[in-house]
Amino acid sequence: MSGHHHQHGGHQHDHGHGHHHAPASFDRAFAIGIALNLAYVAAEGGFGLWTGSVALLADAGHNLSDVLGLAVAWGGAALARTPPSKRFTYGLKGSTILAALTNALLLLVALGAITLEAGQRFADPPPVAGLTVSVVAGVGILVNGLTAWLFARGRHGDVNIRGAFLHMAADAIVSAGVVIAGIAIWATGIGWIDPLVSLVIVAVIFVQTWGLLRETIEMALAAVPRGIDFDAVTMALRTLPGVARCHDLHIWPMSTTEPVLTAHLVMPAGHPGDAFLADAREMLRDRFGIGHATLQIEIEDQDDHDGAICAPHHDTGDHRH
Repeated sequence: MSGHHHQHGGHQHDHGHGHHHAPASFDRAFAIGIALNLAYVAAEGGFGLWTGSVALLADAGHNLSDVLGLAVAWGGAALARTPPSKRFTYGLKGSTILAALTNALLLLVALGAITLEAGQRFADPPPVAGLTVSVVAGVGILVNGLTAWLFARGRHGDVNIRGAFLHMAADAIVSAGVVIAGIAIWATGIGWIDPLVSLVIVAVIFVQTWGLLRETIEMALAAVPRGIDFDAVTMALRTLPGVARCHDLHIWPMSTTEPVLTAHLVMPAGHPGDAFLADAREMLRDRFGIGHATLQIEIEDQDDHDGAICAPHHDTGDHRH
């Protein structure tokens, strides 16, 4: 099997492997999700004005932030398909990382807005038409739940898709909370149930969003992607036939789905030839899902490398084990 395809034509190979989903497969999900949510926002806003329900108007505003979240994630996925240029030699694949980061921040802003709203309502609970609110929010569970389901299969392999999924799943939970609050208010007449439910929902979604935010910040800082064990990759490279040492190993995400690796392999017996490189790259792809690997062969141990590590527990410049 030729190794050149993986080294040079990296933007083509992510369609054939189980661990890479071509972002194209979610275009329909984004289009349907955005259309459904825009229609729902219009209906919910209209009902909110008609019934005088602040809860429905606030929720319509929050659902509008979801349309924005979906549009950001879609934009990231679309930009990631831009072919490489002389200026952007990886294309714009990193857009998916920026989109996921933006989505996490948008979710936090939405949570802040709901918390403020809830605080004001504790002080002065407005009269709420409980049943109307419940019915409209019930439709919201369907709209948001269906949109979340469209993205469910991609949420494990792609942080950008997970951001879209979390945004919609969070909204389905919010709508469910509003339904329960509406029925409880209708049954008991107690106004502060509504803001209390809001705060419980905020806490649940915050935990999820915090995880997404941390992971996307790690990606933006070129951390080793979660799910790839640095030590295991090191051992796999060091145990290749003829390799005495490896150094300057770097693994980072080029996009939310595609990790990249560069490493220097010290091979005192001489350059092993192209077949060795092809096999090494195939091993990295099959075992670790790393489709873009650039390996530099060194015949003699060179001491001018930049102190970059090949095993994370070194604190000296000496890389020998």
